Amino acid sequence: MSFPKTIDADGRRIAPWQLALRYVLLLVMLLVMIGPFVWQLSTSLKGMHEDIYSSPPKFLPSEPTLDNFGRVAEIIPVWDYAFNSLKVASANVITNCAGAALAGYALARMRYRGRRAATLAFILAMLVPVEGIIIAQFTTMRDLGLNNTLLGVLLPGSIGAMNVLLMRNAFLNLPQEVEEAAFVDGANTWQRFLRIALPSVKGTLAVVAIFAFMGAWDDFLWPLIVLSDPENFTLTIGLNYLHGTFAQDPRLVAAGTVIAVVPLIVLFACLQRYFFRGVGEGAVKG
Repeated sequence: MSFPKTIDADGRRIAPWQLALRYVLLLVMLLVMIGPFVWQLSTSLKGMHEDIYSSPPKFLPSEPTLDNFGRVAEIIPVWDYAFNSLKVASANVITNCAGAALAGYALARMRYRGRRAATLAFILAMLVPVEGIIIAQFTTMRDLGLNNTLLGVLLPGSIGAMNVLLMRNAFLNLPQEVEEAAFVDGANTWQRFLRIALPSVKGTLAVVAIFAFMGAWDDFLWPLIVLSDPENFTLTIGLNYLHGTFAQDPRLVAAGTVIAVVPLIVLFACLQRYFFRGVGEGAVKG
């Protein structure tokens, strides 16, 4: 019996044992990555009388129940917090996609003095830790009267330096001849940007959208600093309150964690096709 030949991306033949080893390693990495989430999901579905610290651990609940999710909603206004997070994350996606696309196009396709310096500034901005500027951000929001508002949570992350560089690299990979032909036909800068360049980098836009949504949805430190009114709390702040008050019941904490993770899974499932295409769009040129 002969095994079919398998060819890798470089055109080299892969032996059957090498292929099996790769799949084993991928399976191990998959278990490491999804193991904590599966455990949290299992814990959130276990009833009050089921031992969650049994040895060996049981991943499958003996009597699955959704009561823990209802209890979380009774203890804290989790859906109000989730709605606040959704508003901030959705606005963050819009501002990052629009701002990063405009800035990336200007850095990649337009000619002007200081373009390299501007690109370097965005690169240097990625090297500055958030903790080093968070005090300046807080005082700025206070001077603007935006403390304890969702707008104050949104503004510091409305355009990310990494997103701008992703869009710049994606625009750099577009053939110059296409824009030159449009220029000859009389298309101005806005028309070339909206009708030619932007539709060609939908994948990278999806990457930016996912990164922006995840960054705003998962952010904990900045909302904790800028928000003081419980009515404006985002989901991460609300779940921290749940953990601090009801730490003796890990089922509730696990249920709240699952509530926070589900929107991210749904978003990635909807945009995964564009995400993987977009990773390659900006990975050729720097």
